[in-house]
Amino acid sequence: MPREDSPAGESRLALVRRARRMDRILAETYPDAHCELDFGDPLQLLVATILSAQCTDKRVNMVTPALFAKYQSAEDYAGANRAELEGIIRSTGFFRAKANSIIGMAQTLCERYGGEVPGKLKDLVTLPGVGRKTANVVLGNAFGVPGITVDTHFQRLTRRFGWTAETDPVKIEHVVGELIPRREWTMMSHRLIWHGRRICHARRPACGACPLAALCPSYGTGPADPAEAAKLVRPGPFS
Repeated sequence: MPREDSPAGESRLALVRRARRMDRILAETYPDAHCELDFGDPLQLLVATILSAQCTDKRVNMVTPALFAKYQSAEDYAGANRAELEGIIRSTGFFRAKANSIIGMAQTLCERYGGEVPGKLKDLVTLPGVGRKTANVVLGNAFGVPGITVDTHFQRLTRRFGWTAETDPVKIEHVVGELIPRREWTMMSHRLIWHGRRICHARRPACGACPLAALCPSYGTGPADPAEAAKLVRPGPFS
């Protein structure tokens, strides 16, 4: 029997099977999916992810070479001259708040974790400026610990796909985590984010060019004509 609480009106088994099939198709579509922030170690990824809030990855990647050259440890960030740090990251937006988060995060790393980025979610979320999304980015990409990154693309796509009707990021994370095997969480997050940036746009998704068209309950939200839809596809690499 269809479940009333299922966005697509499916049984639980049907939803799980459809979600996993969609993830497999995305894996075939985006075999090179990965974190689009440039980093060399957990600290660099943590800083870059903080900077990426309300900012494109492309812009962050333009800023971080100079930033990482100047600040190479948690101690460097903890003792940073605020004006200098703000000057380097200014173009990422909200630079004062981000500087506060980075300095506070680094000071906490020095005080509690010997200057090293911890590899556990419960510890990462205690750092200033670090929520579950940022923590999961770091865990999945710097430590190899499966994590689901619920950014705006991920939220939009999981609702369009009928995987969940939830709007709260934490609830979305838990719901999707029950649909997709844990070992796939990090890569599944990358695939959805890549798909959201390239095809399943917020305003006019390229439905007619989507490899998930036959499985998506929201098919037709954007142009279904293949030629028209193809014009909307955005190639990477991305912001």
